Amino acid sequence: MKRLIAGMASAVLAAALTAGSAFAQSYPNRTITMIVPFAAGGPSDAIARLVAQSMSTTLKQQVVIENVAGAGGTTGASRLTRAEPDGYTLLIHHVALAAGASLYKSLPYDTLGDIEAVGLVNYGPMVVTTKKDYPAADAKALFAKLKADGPKTTAAHAGVGSNSHLCNMLLQQTLDTKFTEAAYRGTGPAMNDLMAGQVDLLCDQSTTAVPQIQGNTIKAFAVTSANRLSVLPDVPAMHEAGFPNFEFVIWHGLYAPKGTPKEAIETLNKALQVALNDENVKARFADVGTQTFPKGERSPQAHRARFEKEVATWRDVVAKAGVSIGN
Repeated sequence: MKRLIAGMASAVLAAALTAGSAFAQSYPNRTITMIVPFAAGGPSDAIARLVAQSMSTTLKQQVVIENVAGAGGTTGASRLTRAEPDGYTLLIHHVALAAGASLYKSLPYDTLGDIEAVGLVNYGPMVVTTKKDYPAADAKALFAKLKADGPKTTAAHAGVGSNSHLCNMLLQQTLDTKFTEAAYRGTGPAMNDLMAGQVDLLCDQSTTAVPQIQGNTIKAFAVTSANRLSVLPDVPAMHEAGFPNFEFVIWHGLYAPKGTPKEAIETLNKALQVALNDENVKARFADVGTQTFPKGERSPQAHRARFEKEVATWRDVVAKAGVSIGN
């Protein structure tokens, strides 16, 4: 009987190994969809298209972008968790995915339980920007006016739970004031209204803020990193403006539905590494004030560890802010 059981176990293991090997050899054999949970033209969309182009070449299959905007990025995340876990549907998302676990009272998915980490992509700061004719000469003057004006300030963001919304949340906590917030379906539309002078303030990722700052269509007052950005040498860090404890770094990661075969995750991670090692990709990242993670932090395991830590961190921030969405 023991021999029979041992033989059956060996047969099952052999079958599993054979199936895994066959999957690895055939994957991918059709188009892969990469979900961007925000509108086209925003920072996440720009990063996704740059990475997807390189991954398409490596995987020898087209990686197409699908913009699924809404609810601070949770609509796109929900779309991912409903997809077949076969390696053909991915999600590129930023820190708002971790924050959403606490910010939304009821989500149609389990943030940690239903989503598989594939690899970290890039990180960089936000930039505190205003419309071009905003009446402040420097960062200290800006923050003094924001504190004094309170609700008179119209602060745009890319939807509740987005990075720009989270940055607004931290900024209001720091200044001990409240803005009148204007929610958009993505950073692109929010930036358009800032350039048009329809709103006062936008805390935006450097990815999309830098070109507009350099084009002199908006004003930049501070970056949310510990140090200044080389691409914006004249823009001070928050600590230089009198806020030594304010630091907010945005990072993107690539995700798959829970249950996606390990072989697919490994193949996708390898293709992602090729993209992140591409000198053109790195140069494009540097041009907009963002950069890739060190090689030792790009594995699915390292990504998972960071993701879990961020979920816990934002649980505390959201609780302190007393903000929640939904029933």
